[in-house]
Amino acid sequence: MPQKTNVVLVHGAWADGSSWSKVIPLLQQRSLNVTAAQIPLTSLSDDIAVTRNLLAKQKGPTVLVGHSYAGVVISGAANDAPNVQALVYIAAFGLDEGESINALSKQGSAPAGAAAVLPPDNQGFLWIDRDGFPNAFAADVDPVEARVMAAVQKPLSINSFTATSGPPAWKHIRSWYMVATQDQMIPPQAGEFMAKRMGAEVRKVASSHAAMVSHPKEVADLITLAADTMADAAQSTRVSA
Repeated sequence: MPQKTNVVLVHGAWADGSSWSKVIPLLQQRSLNVTAAQIPLTSLSDDIAVTRNLLAKQKGPTVLVGHSYAGVVISGAANDAPNVQALVYIAAFGLDEGESINALSKQGSAPAGAAAVLPPDNQGFLWIDRDGFPNAFAADVDPVEARVMAAVQKPLSINSFTATSGPPAWKHIRSWYMVATQDQMIPPQAGEFMAKRMGAEVRKVASSHAAMVSHPKEVADLITLAADTMADAAQSTRVSA
């Protein structure tokens, strides 16, 4: 029996692993071995460490997927993780070395959703205003579900927001990128710029920032494409050998 391809899903800011709950069964139906990380969002180094620990538990080839802030996480975690053979960015930050989300957010006009992000609390964490959360983060999600997402949101440390990226793994690992064209948190044009710079294969979906919640099939299809491409490349290598 050929070994199953692993998929490791990493959530972004103001979410947790359950944000992939609609994508996971679709991937499992396609015989992929799926794991969703629960990163603490306390610092970029903490989040990379947790993701690397999870990657170390995978047996065989792995597709590493990140949403939003987790794009920075997977770009760092995939370095020195030889089992990671594909990266998938879902409405995510594809930063280059030395860049930070904070610095990138100051280039050009702030996205509409930024107005709903509250100042850091006394512990140094950023929250999204609950009333503003649905429109800012999940405008095309069922309103009841969007309010639940607002209630259970996991805040992002200001340290994560300002941390600079190390050498990104997308420079040596093939990548795919989904641009959410109705995104109020990462401007679609910024997503397109990052994807082009990465040399990623791009797909677009008419989605809010929460593409994995509102468009799970499209997200699962892109992850499956990356997994299949990786498997085909491995098969070609075996045949030629």
